[in-house]
Amino acid sequence: MFEKEQKDIQAQIETILEKEDIPIQPFNWSWIPFSGHWGISTTFFSNASLEVKKGKGINVRQRASEIANLVEAALDLPSAFEKAEAVNGYFNLYFDSSVFARQVVDEILEKGERFGKGLSTNERIMVEYSQPNTHKAFHVGHLRNMVLGSSICEILEFSGNNVVRANYLGDIGLHVIKWLWNYINFHAGETPPSEGKTRWMGGLYAEAAKKIDDNPEYEEQVRALFKRWDEKDPEIVSLWEDTRKWSLEAFDEVYQMLGIKFDKVYFESEVEETGKKIIKKLINDGIAKDERPEGAVIVDLDEILGTQEKYRVLVILRSDGTSLYPTKDLPLAMMKFSEFKLTKSIYVIDVRQSLYMKQIFKILELMGKEWAKDCFHLAYEIVNLPGNVTIASREGTVVLLEDLICEAEKRAFQIVENKNPELDEKTKTDVARKVAIGAIKYSLLSRDNTKVITFDWESAMDVNGQAAPYIQYAAVRANSILRKVQFALPVSKEIGYKLTKDEVELIDLLARFPEEVQRAAKDLRPLLIANYSFDIARAFSNFYNKCHVLNADDEIRDFRLRLVAGTKQVIMNSLNLLGINVPEVM
Repeated sequence: MFEKEQKDIQAQIETILEKEDIPIQPFNWSWIPFSGHWGISTTFFSNASLEVKKGKGINVRQRASEIANLVEAALDLPSAFEKAEAVNGYFNLYFDSSVFARQVVDEILEKGERFGKGLSTNERIMVEYSQPNTHKAFHVGHLRNMVLGSSICEILEFSGNNVVRANYLGDIGLHVIKWLWNYINFHAGETPPSEGKTRWMGGLYAEAAKKIDDNPEYEEQVRALFKRWDEKDPEIVSLWEDTRKWSLEAFDEVYQMLGIKFDKVYFESEVEETGKKIIKKLINDGIAKDERPEGAVIVDLDEILGTQEKYRVLVILRSDGTSLYPTKDLPLAMMKFSEFKLTKSIYVIDVRQSLYMKQIFKILELMGKEWAKDCFHLAYEIVNLPGNVTIASREGTVVLLEDLICEAEKRAFQIVENKNPELDEKTKTDVARKVAIGAIKYSLLSRDNTKVITFDWESAMDVNGQAAPYIQYAAVRANSILRKVQFALPVSKEIGYKLTKDEVELIDLLARFPEEVQRAAKDLRPLLIANYSFDIARAFSNFYNKCHVLNADDEIRDFRLRLVAGTKQVIMNSLNLLGINVPEVM
């Protein structure tokens, strides 16, 4: 924003410096911390340093101050700026508040959904997230992964990157074999209900885990079934294909409900055989040790690297030749970079896998993959139930996603009923769905992903605090004002009155959105956007309560209507980055 004004000033300064035979250096402009006035600042220390290197025998700080004073005296200040000041080698420029405010609002309304969008980069980044296991249920723990990964994708893409959204489904492994064993022995011929498929699938898995825990003699049957799978027994493969399809259908329903999308879906089953070939090569290259039949195939990373208790030992293939996670994660990484020519691959995986991810990246590095340094683990902490009960699908201590959303919709419906009882039932239901899903997503994204979350209904559905319903309601309030003028906005014109404190604070926040997007993308922190969206909603609430819009004098009314429209747009843009929709009414 304000690139043209900045370039015009730069051109003037360069002319002044050239005329005085002062070395010209690249300008490093930064925003002056806001204190009721908007401004940008640069320095002349690098120019002064160059003169010192030429042997002019001067003090750098003193010379920088002299140059700044010279520029201040010679500069023909454009009308967009109110004043310029030289301070100890720094050169500060302050915008005219009315010009700044008008330009901010004009740019928002001109760009609309594109406001805040960064320039295209040459970065192609894959984000792998969700990664559910088939034959299990979706629960709240899965939700944090999905919501975080999806938001990271939105932020990275909006900031200017080319993003590939990837999902990696665990469609094979011991958990699937346990499920199949339980199905064959105790549920043969059953099919999932038309509603609640994930509940049914998850129930059979939890049942299988309990039976095997209670009856250790079943473990031999499970191992025998795993061997049949590994040998591609047609009967087992056919049953696996049918039952996997049930899981995939259920997953798609969840993704559609939450607005989660993917560009590429990988399956563990498609990389298993390639992984075994890679492990054979690792053994031949001396990276892996084959301790079969007594032991497994391992990589002793600390021994190879000469470290102690840093990378430890990773088992990459079982003693019976069946696969493990590393068997498949190594070829998957190679497939990603080969297929998409990535500049970065981000793995959204919970913090308990931090050592494992370091081990995988280090093995790829030992294999000579230069791009291993471009693999990044974005860790997140677990979600607990009230009472700090950790969610675990094998123990059945889960809040199923469908139950969570159902409960959220009931609570959101009550909010809509209280705020707008005259709405028809269909509209109330549609609004409640947006409010419910928004509340769930925001409660997860408004916390640092490295912090444990205990899910709390009161804070998630708070219409007066830092929660999605409060932010959505701010946009709905703006919409109600605009609806009264049939969304017909006045044309842009000079602001002929003194802006109030609440207007200035709101406009300052609106102007920061592009910068916040870039910060969130750089740090991979949706939390920054979550906090920003709340700050905007709170500033708009102050403005709404203290500043008349429709009843103001025409000149004031015209600008404030545009300001209301601009605020609504920025709230929507910021919430879009969190995967949250804004209803028209509420």
